[in-house]
Amino acid sequence: MKKFITLTLLTCSITLSVWAERTVKATDSAISYTGRVLKTNSGDVRYDWVGTYFQTDFTGGRIAINVSESGESYHNVYIDGKLKGKILIKGKEPHEVVLAEKLSKGIHRLCLQKCTEGEYGCTTIHSVTVASNGMLKAVPARKRLIEFIGDSYSCGYGIDGANENEHFKLSTEDVSKAYDFTIARYFDADCVVIAHSGMGMCRNYSGKKLPTMPTRYAHIFDDADSVAYDFKSYTPDLVAINLGTNDFSIQVSPVDYVDSYVKMVNNVRSHYPNARIFCIYPHSASIFLRAALSEVAQKLYGMKNVYMAQPMGDIVKVGFDMGSDWHPNVSGHQKVAMTLIPQISAIMGWKMNNNL
Repeated sequence: MKKFITLTLLTCSITLSVWAERTVKATDSAISYTGRVLKTNSGDVRYDWVGTYFQTDFTGGRIAINVSESGESYHNVYIDGKLKGKILIKGKEPHEVVLAEKLSKGIHRLCLQKCTEGEYGCTTIHSVTVASNGMLKAVPARKRLIEFIGDSYSCGYGIDGANENEHFKLSTEDVSKAYDFTIARYFDADCVVIAHSGMGMCRNYSGKKLPTMPTRYAHIFDDADSVAYDFKSYTPDLVAINLGTNDFSIQVSPVDYVDSYVKMVNNVRSHYPNARIFCIYPHSASIFLRAALSEVAQKLYGMKNVYMAQPMGDIVKVGFDMGSDWHPNVSGHQKVAMTLIPQISAIMGWKMNNNL
């Protein structure tokens, strides 16, 4: 008799646990994605580009995801606009990850942002779960959208590294602290980053035989052999291009770089005819890269809504502005952002403010 009672109570406990949750597919309309994602017929959402994020408003005090990962990816968890933690997601089999629990009553906003690059892992969100009495509601897009096309600088590579002598670890990459997301936050804009460390406009770092950024730009994933991207998925107000450092890491023909750059600008223009295009001089640009970009400026002169940034000069300093492998740390990225923000304000007609 005692065994029967124990079994009955255990069964009731399991039933109550199931009833205590409400789960929706990752493709549910209550979940808003920013960036390039692939939505499957089974209800999964897959993405790998650095900086991609999803948002949802929810009630019930708890929210979790069912997720799988091809490799390893770090993600930033924001609740109500505040960073609550940076989590490592790994494991090729779907599993639950609790993002927040025991929150106060009322509506809360979740933002989960992939802060590391696609070459280390592709994330698949299978479903989102809240409490049984909870609800989910889509977060409307911001009125402004900026797309950045770049390399390791745009990824936030090594941004949390102790100094220039520390070698890169995945945990030291965080695009949320990089110049691009700093600029987006300043202007209260949504942000899409299409970037990959070591990539160039016509040649990659040290001549690596990998597809350059113009090739990768055509795909949903940070993978040259992946599905073609539908450029109608979103329309940026501004597209910023920051490429060239890796092209000139070895001897390269300036003519090849200039021709590739002009083709890239024309490609962006063909997809986003009304967007403004902002061509950035990398902060570390050599005299050779600066000369090539000056040639780019001449080639693009007179093209509607295309703008060349002002050269930054030697603003990122060794000793206090460097993270891993001679890449900018947070203060270095802030300097870059502060140099570009007034120029973007003038180009876009967006007012300056105190958000930095």
